[in-house]
Amino acid sequence: MNFLAKLFIGFHVGMYRLTGGKFGGEMRGFKVLVLTTKGRKSGKLFFTPLGYFERDDGYIIVASNAGGAKHPAWYHNIKGNPDDVTIQVKDKTMKVKPEIILGEARRPLYDWIVSIAPNYGEYEKTTTREIPLVFLKPQ
Repeated sequence: MNFLAKLFIGFHVGMYRLTGGKFGGEMRGFKVLVLTTKGRKSGKLFFTPLGYFERDDGYIIVASNAGGAKHPAWYHNIKGNPDDVTIQVKDKTMKVKPEIILGEARRPLYDWIVSIAPNYGEYEKTTTREIPLVFLKPQ
């Protein structure tokens, strides 16, 4: 990731955390949470602002990587350290249990997300990989 993108993300996360989501809690009409994962190799904590969708007393995030050929780093960190995942939604921070949704279970949820946010349908067209969904259940 280039320097300016890292700088912007760092600023966004810092302001979100400082203001309890009043700054950065919404982008382009979507609600935003801050995902905290533990690096699967480094063990360092990583903070990522992501759009989310509320469903069944939890939150769904999409590992789209904007339709890129590879899954985002945060997805690999969740797979590598599923017990070390927290989120901040506005002013509330909580530990979550992630569930990766793929295959047949994914399709109706992905279609529902695309009905709300059509850009995810476009991302699916630009990659050959199946874009995973991750359900985050508060503990």
